[in-house]
Parts: sequence; C-alpha cells; structure tokens
Amino acid sequence: MEKLNIEGAEFDAVKIDMYGSALMIIKGSKGFLACGYINADTAEKLSHACAIVRGVKDFGDMLSAKVCAVSSAARALGVEEGICGAEALKILH
Repeated sequence: MEKLNIEGAEFDAVKIDMYGSALMIIKGSKGFLACGYINADTAEKLSHACAIVRGVKDFGDMLSAKVCAVSSAARALGVEEGICGAEALKILH
C-alpha cells in the first residue's frame, strides 16, 4: 500500500502484480477507483461507491482514463461514466 497525493488530497493506493497484469485500487473516504480487475457488480451488492477504469497499467493511467462503470452509490455522489479517474477521485475523496 502507498499514499498518493492528488491535488492536495491523500488517498490509499494498492497495486498487486497479477501474472503480467495488475490489480489496482485508489481509495478515498467515500469510495474507490479501481481497474477492470474489480467487478462493479460486487461493489453494487455491497453498496460501495465504486468507479471502474480499464486499460490501465499504473496509477497515472488510472487518473487519466475515462470511467467506464459506476456503482449506484458512486452515481449518487455525482460520479458518471466518461469523466476521468482524477475527477472521480475528487468526488470520492
């Protein structure tokens, strides 16, 4: 686990190498941004605020990638498909 400072806000970030790919999550106080390894349906069942980005290799990619899936809890906070990961994290902080 590492701490990421994004525009003055601190987030917990986890990257686990998975046989040539990676599982990545950046967690804020209200929810999290995750790579496509994470299933948004599970976050939905648990009522977690979750935004998913795909095709990313590192945390920098996650910040610039477009959100492609959003749980209802994240949508209620204002996260929408199509915004970049950094914008989603501003909302999920």
